[in-house]
Amino acid sequence: MTDAPRNRPAAAPSLIPPQRGTHRELLTFDAFCAYHSKLWLRYAFLQVGNRRTAARIVRAVREQLEQDWEAALRQKSVPSYAWAVLKDHLAVWLAEHDRLPVMPETAAFHAAVRKILLRELQDEFAVLESELGLYTAISRLPENQCDVIVLRYVLGADDQDVAGYLGVNEATVRSHIRYAKLRLARQMKELREEQ
Repeated sequence: MTDAPRNRPAAAPSLIPPQRGTHRELLTFDAFCAYHSKLWLRYAFLQVGNRRTAARIVRAVREQLEQDWEAALRQKSVPSYAWAVLKDHLAVWLAEHDRLPVMPETAAFHAAVRKILLRELQDEFAVLESELGLYTAISRLPENQCDVIVLRYVLGADDQDVAGYLGVNEATVRSHIRYAKLRLARQMKELREEQ
């Protein structure tokens, strides 16, 4: 007998559908979504103004993430990837319904920003709110600065979570906050001078 390997026929392709990931991956996915879903829901509500619609959008985000979970895990930042998926779903819903985000109309948005920013911007806040509108000023910020203000001050995320959502480090989050506040203060000062 020789020790040469036998020629074996190639294995037939499997007709069994691939399984839904390992137990560990499922636990990781479930834990990830459990941690982030509440903030996603609150953000979606700020954009669409309806809790049921916000919940449907977040469900669709979870479904897409579950389908793409292995790819999501290969990303530099899974929270940043998920944040982009959420924003994409919101943009699609808003476009399909020919609507703009309703954030300025939500009491939660105004209460949260007033509570946090009022201490730092004092009487300029009243001018901004009455003349320009708070959301308009915030929406004019560069996207990352706008996201940082909304995540940090409206939704109450800590710097570490904000950094994860944006795929940056915490120092960059603090820098975005600083520059956003400077821009908002400059806009308020210009409005006050115009009056």
